Amino acid sequence: MHRPNVKTVVVIPAYNEAATIRELAEAALKIVPDVVVIDDGSTDNTLDQLEGLPVSVLRNERNCGKAASLWKGFEHALANGAQLVVTLDGDGQHRPEDMPRLLNVAARSPQSIVIGARLHDKKNFPARRYYANQFARFWISWAAGYPIADTQSGFRVYPASLFTKFTRRDIAWNGFVFESEVLIAAGASGVRSIAVAIPGIYPKQARPSHFRPVIDIARIVVMVAGRLLRRGMNPVGLWRSLNLPMAIERDSDPADARGEKTTALRQ
Repeated sequence: MHRPNVKTVVVIPAYNEAATIRELAEAALKIVPDVVVIDDGSTDNTLDQLEGLPVSVLRNERNCGKAASLWKGFEHALANGAQLVVTLDGDGQHRPEDMPRLLNVAARSPQSIVIGARLHDKKNFPARRYYANQFARFWISWAAGYPIADTQSGFRVYPASLFTKFTRRDIAWNGFVFESEVLIAAGASGVRSIAVAIPGIYPKQARPSHFRPVIDIARIVVMVAGRLLRRGMNPVGLWRSLNLPMAIERDSDPADARGEKTTALRQ
């Protein structure tokens, strides 16, 4: 079970998320009382939707991108003594109700990154994004040196100590590339990820995704190629990414969703 005495902060980057942000923040607050929303220069009424909620709100005066918002959230969490940082996307694609399952895994593996992985839920995943994510997963797993179930999911639990090891110079890419680069940088320092299977959710009321499959995957590949070239193409990492077992936690009965029981499986 997740230890309640472990200081946990939920970080939610938000850009024009008026349709989903309040419900998401309310659900997160029921599980973790420390929630921070980073408004990334929204032009809708995202901020108004948070009125009256006991959340910390940080604001970028202009749209700076997901990476800048996450860094701001991480710095806030560290300054407030966080030991674990949970990240959720603001568009409603992640269920805060799944958070205890990820936190339970983090309690057992406190030095790992825990990722809510959606790629097993292929029937609910838009085909274009599914295959783009699989393509990115191959490259990022190679560079990180081990197989990763879902490299593009923003639903994660990070050990806060990870962000005392890196600076913006170490993880320099912006936007969606940041979440890929941090996995590679963490892998190089011996920190790996564990996946927890979660459903793919695409709310009808949410705005269109900011993720651009062709452009953003191309930027990820450029970032990965640069890191591989600096490491002589990392042939050992390629072998490990293709041959090591993938760390995935799957529920074996409905009690798992309440955090009562989880079984570690390797596949």
